[in-house]
Amino acid sequence: REGRQREGNRLERGEAPGRARLDLTEQSLSLETCGALGRLLEDGVKLLLHGLCSNTTVKSLDLKGNNLRTTGAEALGKLLRQNKSIRSLILEWNSLGIWEEGFSFFCQGLGANNFLQRLDLRNNQINHHGAGELAMALKRNASLQELDLRWNNIGLLGGRALLNCLQSNKTLKKLELAGNNVPSDILKAVEQAMDHNQDRQTILSETQHRTCVLSKEILNLKDEKTKQVKISHPFFFSFFPKFRISAGRVSQLQEALNEQHSIMNSLKAKLQMTEAALALSEQKVHNLGELLSATKQEQANMAERHFAELQQQKQEGADREGKLFRDLSASNEKNLFLRNQVDELEKKCKVQQDQLFQLKQDLTNTTAELKLRAVQAEERLEMEKRRFKQSLEDMESLRLKEVDHLTQHMEASERSLQDRVQRLEAIRIALEEELSQVKAAALTERGHAEEELIKVRNQARLDEQQRLEHLEEKLRLMTEARDEAQNCCLKQKQMVGEAQVKANQLSLHADGLRRRIEELQQDLNSKEQEKVTEVNKVKVELQEQIGHLQAERTAQEGLREKISVLERQLKVLSSNHREALLDKEGEISMLMEKLRMKEADISRMREEEAQRASILQNAIMAYVQGSSLGTHSLRK
Repeated sequence: REGRQREGNRLERGEAPGRARLDLTEQSLSLETCGALGRLLEDGVKLLLHGLCSNTTVKSLDLKGNNLRTTGAEALGKLLRQNKSIRSLILEWNSLGIWEEGFSFFCQGLGANNFLQRLDLRNNQINHHGAGELAMALKRNASLQELDLRWNNIGLLGGRALLNCLQSNKTLKKLELAGNNVPSDILKAVEQAMDHNQDRQTILSETQHRTCVLSKEILNLKDEKTKQVKISHPFFFSFFPKFRISAGRVSQLQEALNEQHSIMNSLKAKLQMTEAALALSEQKVHNLGELLSATKQEQANMAERHFAELQQQKQEGADREGKLFRDLSASNEKNLFLRNQVDELEKKCKVQQDQLFQLKQDLTNTTAELKLRAVQAEERLEMEKRRFKQSLEDMESLRLKEVDHLTQHMEASERSLQDRVQRLEAIRIALEEELSQVKAAALTERGHAEEELIKVRNQARLDEQQRLEHLEEKLRLMTEARDEAQNCCLKQKQMVGEAQVKANQLSLHADGLRRRIEELQQDLNSKEQEKVTEVNKVKVELQEQIGHLQAERTAQEGLREKISVLERQLKVLSSNHREALLDKEGEISMLMEKLRMKEADISRMREEEAQRASILQNAIMAYVQGSSLGTHSLRK
């Protein structure tokens, strides 16, 4: 996708698709590729960077879209460490952030460089780790002025790292962070830091310009003073030993006086200029003081507003905490109520187990009675063998028919019994599945109640298994009794009739027992359904309470993050204002000292000029008096 986008950009610019572009001038070098060609040229770019390490003429380097990897990033780090002439470096569309080791090496080289002024890292897939490396590099770098990080993956953590590094970096004037999922408050703080750095740079440049102008004026004054001294010395040496000076000398002295007057006028003009500059600086200082007072007032108002908001948020948090505590107490009461219900259900289960135990005892008693009746039947059969030997031959055909009928009836009864057993097994499997589901739900919701429920269910399973084993034994006994009854039927017809009667009675008794078992199973199913519904209700209520608690936690965390961001902004603003105040106070003190020095120099120069003027005036007066005395003597 990136390759296609670069290809479209090149087509819009009128360049050939998929073709490298090399632009080499005296002070700029541009090597731009796209797609697979960038991969092929990585080694060439590496060699080129190694060659540029010792270059001193190239000022701008463009390596956009060369798909640089770990080796290319390491070569760039080495270039930044050794090269001292490159001022602009463009690395757009290179995906340097994917290769963490190479990018860390590149950041180390950037931290060691003190000549680069502009760096373009757009669309390089830089994450928050890479942003942290860049922040560490910017703390050590003192020359970079523009950094473009648009369309990367910096995020919240990377934005915070870059904002923290701007507290120590005062040279960066422009930082682009669009398209990085950075929150708006961090972007605003970065813009404020950039504005502060720009103001600081402008103030520094103005102070440097003023110092240069003042130093030049001081040098000019010193040069003029030396010239004046050189001009005045011959007059002194020529005036004091001889009082006869010609009119040409007087004209020279007059010219010297005129020059001195002109110098004095120029000095006065410079004084006026300096006084005007001082007035402007004092006006600026006054304006800055008013701005500082206004900003302090705004900060105080903001602090009061933030304090009121914090108090309100604390009050809301306290109310929410009270509400949460009330909800927790209500949930605890509900849990106690549910535990009481579970205890009641366990008691009911115990009662049902006692009923099952009684049923087992009844079954054992009935089996014992059946065994006794079978023994009695055998005895009766042995007693009546002798009586019915003759009638057996006559009734043998009838017996065979009746045996067939009985076998069919017994097979049907066996099938019905097997169907019922299968139904019971299906019910048991369904019950086991429901029990396993309830166990899983109880495991996730309640830890302590889970073990008790597992114990109860295991006991229920054991009881059901025992009941099923008992039923299987009963069926086995029934089959044995059936076999015995068939043998008896083969022996005697009457015994078959009695066995039929007994089998009917047993079937009726078994049906009654099965009905009772089915009723018990229905009761168990209804109770299990009630348990499941109650557990689901408890789950839903607990989930709703947990969701409310989580939402309130997230809201509290958001409020805490906002409070921390506001505190950090207040700290940054206070530190920035303190630094600006200190810088401006230092500048004002320096300007005052320079003004004092200038005033001292000017007063000293005025005193020297007054002395010189008085000496010249005395000399001229003496010369005039001497010339008038000479002419008077000549007339006499």
